[in-house]
Amino acid sequence: MRLAKKWLTLTCCSFFCATPVLADANDDQDPWEGFNRAIFAFNETVDTYALKPITQGYQYVTPDPVEGLVSNFFDNLGEVRNVVNDLLQLEGKQALNDSGRFVVNSTVGMLGLLDVASEFGLEKNYEDFGLTLGHWHVPQGNYLVLPFFGPQTVRSTVGLIPDSQLNPVNHIEDVPTRNGLMLMNVIDTRSGLLKAEDLIVGDKYTFIRNTYLQNRAFLLTSEQPEDDF
Repeated sequence: MRLAKKWLTLTCCSFFCATPVLADANDDQDPWEGFNRAIFAFNETVDTYALKPITQGYQYVTPDPVEGLVSNFFDNLGEVRNVVNDLLQLEGKQALNDSGRFVVNSTVGMLGLLDVASEFGLEKNYEDFGLTLGHWHVPQGNYLVLPFFGPQTVRSTVGLIPDSQLNPVNHIEDVPTRNGLMLMNVIDTRSGLLKAEDLIVGDKYTFIRNTYLQNRAFLLTSEQPEDDF
């Protein structure tokens, strides 16, 4: 079992944990539904014929402990993004926690392959620039589905740009190595969501939209949704 199980659950929830009572409110946040559904259909096609089969092959040949090491490695790289956004939100205590996680896991945890920091009581956190904008009361804007990136809002889409600069992988000069790690990160993320697909009920587009918006609200306010995953 991977040490980052708690974070995997949160990631799965962001895509596959619905709250039907929020459906009407989320309809109001999706005035671009026609466009979004077209991009959603495109992403589904790419996933069905390319990404999902590759990910299933990866899971078939990769032992679970190794999958856990891969997930931990990429989670550890994400601590750089977390720390910067903690500081931008003036969350000094959280920044110290996340900095400690990065240092401990990058050293004792063998470049992040092991999540030793959690065993030391340094809890896993998630922050991104979209959440930082929300912290400073920038409106989230309409729901938006991007090619390949999937569900977003206008605010989180803006946040993708600075967050990408905080990803150490993007600064690797060797192109084959950089591209290989980026692909591995995508496959690892998709791998963590395969089992969660069984939770989808009803219209898949509406289901994912509602759960994405619900989870972003939870990440921003830390208020548990009514339908607890």
